[in-house]
Amino acid sequence: MTSRTTDILLTATAPAVWGSTYIVTTELLPANYPLTVALLRALPAGLLLLAIVRQLPERAWWGRILLLGALNFSVLWAMLFLAAYRLPGGVAATITSVQPLFVVFLASVFLGSPVRALSVVAAVVGIGGVALLVLTPNAALDALGIAAAIAAAVSMAFGTVLSRRWQPPVSALTFTAWQLTAGGLLLLPVALLLEPPLPALTLHNWIGFGWLGLVGAALTYIVWFRGVARLEPSTVAPLAFLSPVTAVILGWALLGQALSTWQVLGILVVIASIWLSQHAPKVRTAPAGAR
Repeated sequence: MTSRTTDILLTATAPAVWGSTYIVTTELLPANYPLTVALLRALPAGLLLLAIVRQLPERAWWGRILLLGALNFSVLWAMLFLAAYRLPGGVAATITSVQPLFVVFLASVFLGSPVRALSVVAAVVGIGGVALLVLTPNAALDALGIAAAIAAAVSMAFGTVLSRRWQPPVSALTFTAWQLTAGGLLLLPVALLLEPPLPALTLHNWIGFGWLGLVGAALTYIVWFRGVARLEPSTVAPLAFLSPVTAVILGWALLGQALSTWQVLGILVVIASIWLSQHAPKVRTAPAGAR
């Protein structure tokens, strides 16, 4: 049987890869198409996986799959892009990093998991680490951007917890195919209504969409939902702190962005918070579907 450590390390690769989203979006994709980019990241990947698994959810699961698709993809990605356009990246990343803290309390409500002090401390330390990593003193604030960032954090927290609670008797691949397709279909009318058509795509655009869809969505979410099914939510959620770490490191390595002493300290604090979260008392909670 796969060890818990292996499950954690494998699950951690998903948010680490998600950290590449910013640099791919800014360097390879057309600007100012947040909803269309979210749509093209979700729907083609979902349809591809659906063609592979050749299995649709039973009618009793349709409502749950639509809700999970909205929380994990439609609402989350739309709000993340809105926050990114209206806030400096540091402010958006810091606000959305409260997601693991929300998960601790939502897991108590929906899964019966105890609110462990060490999990709360780890989440707070992680938020502080992200702030050191990406927040600047002159960061401007925008009310709508802040609301969007908070909505993104809440959406991801609910999506993580409910994906753990609702576990259909299918593989992680099939579960991911259903959710990506549902999320993409929900984004389709919104993107068509609110955004103009894309310009002719360049080779760089195709590479960017391919990376975000095939790797940043299809592959990583299979790994992520596998981890959600096997690990406690308070263990999985703090792994999301790796996304801003990857984003900063890629900016330094590929774009020549400066890496300050405070940012290095922030990276160390984030890693310490993730380590701390993995050492909270292990109390197993079976998914509601299993119960």
